[in-house]
Formats: sequence, structure tokens, C-alpha cells
Amino acid sequence: MPNSDLAQQVENLQHQISKLQQMATLGELVGTTTHEFNNYLMTIINYAKIGMRHKDEESRDRAFQKIHDAGCKAAEITKVILGSAKNRSDKMEPTDLKPVAEQAIMLLEREMRKYQISLETDIQSVPKIMAQGNQIQQVLINLLVNSRQALEPGGSIYVTLTADADVDEVELKVQDTGSGIPQETLRKIFEPQFSTKSGPDETGKGGSGFGLYNCRQIIESHRGKIRVESSVGKGTCFTIRFKVIESSDKLHESGTSQQNAVA
Repeated sequence: MPNSDLAQQVENLQHQISKLQQMATLGELVGTTTHEFNNYLMTIINYAKIGMRHKDEESRDRAFQKIHDAGCKAAEITKVILGSAKNRSDKMEPTDLKPVAEQAIMLLEREMRKYQISLETDIQSVPKIMAQGNQIQQVLINLLVNSRQALEPGGSIYVTLTADADVDEVELKVQDTGSGIPQETLRKIFEPQFSTKSGPDETGKGGSGFGLYNCRQIIESHRGKIRVESSVGKGTCFTIRFKVIESSDKLHESGTSQQNAVA
């Protein structure tokens, strides 16, 4: 009994850590999006003043165009915030990973620009999976921040989302051109309380030792798989794979074939 009680306490603590990390991630997103939204709001205000001050048609048209562009960007940020809030369900449900990935990437674009990191993407439309969208977004944000921290200015991160029809899976991949991870360290990377960082960076992110451990826990709770490959001096690649939801067409075909077999 004592051992079972201890195991239950450990499980409860791990669950609490996961919840705290989700709250921390949400706090980071709110801070990032608020700052970005404010930047576009200031652009709108400043160009509105320019348009009011200049009477010639050319200056006003240019000001109106800048206001329009900034307004569209601000609307995109609002859409991302609402989408992120919508994805905060605590239950598994059919989830389209394309908007989940696009929202996470957009929320971190400013941070990537700040550190002069090139972020390249190939986010394709893929079949839905059973998931909690907010948790998958948390995993992707964690991997992107880890990659950013491993890069020097001028480095690159590649994010891809593709479908593998042969095995009915979708694949989410985050690859960077960073310093890479030695093989002896790579074996421990998903262990709890293990970190390659001495502590949080100047943004307050990283170094807890629970980030990648929590990522693996989330992926496995979704019946997915996560693997990491790395070469020192060349970079690191995280690959996540999920089974897709069986389509109604496939279910129909399966049922038809079974009826034919009985007949």
C-alpha cells in the first residue's frame, strides 16, 4: 500500500506540473500577443494622424493603405487568440492540426524575429486526429522555444505538417540548425528534471527539466509517438506522429466489404 500511495502522489504531482506549465504557456502567449497587437494599434494611430495632417490625395492613400495593412494584421492576432481559447478543451475531440500549428507559429514569429531566427514552414492540410488542441499547441511551442534557444542569430527552424496515407498517420516535425545534442545526452532528454540548460533564459523560458518530459507525456497520452535525432554541429529534429481518425468513407467501405464477405 505505501508504494501505491507514493505512486499516486507522484502521478498527482506530475499532473499539477503539467497544469502549471500549461498556465505558464498561456501567460507567455497572452504577453506576446498583447505586445504585438499594441504595435499594430500604434501603427494605425500614427498613420491616422498622418492622414489627417496631410491633405493631398497621395499621402492620404498611402496612410490609408498602412492603416488597412496594420488592421488586417491585428485582426489575424485576434483570430489566433480566439482560436487558442477555443482549443482549451479538456477532452479529446476531432482536431485539425493545421490551425493549431499555424497559431503557435504566428504567436512566436515576433520572438523569432527578435533573435534573428529564420522560421520556415510547410503546413499542409491533413486528416483530423483525436486530440486536445491546446496540449498539442503547448508541445509545439515548447519545441520551437527549445530550438530558438539552441540557435545563434542567423539560424533556421523548419516546421512541417504532413500526412502519411500509407500508414494513416500525420507527422509534425520541428528541425533546427543549432548546435546539436551529444548522443550521451540525447538518451536522457525526455527524463524528468533533466535539462541541458543552467536555468531560464532572459525571457524566463526553459531550464525546468520538465519541458520535454511533459511533451512526451502529452504525446503518449494522445497515443502518439515522439522521437528525436541530433548531430553535434548540425542541429536537432523532433518528429511527432499521430494516428488519424478513421474516415466515414473507410468505415463504410469496411462495412460493405464485411457484408460482401458474409454474402
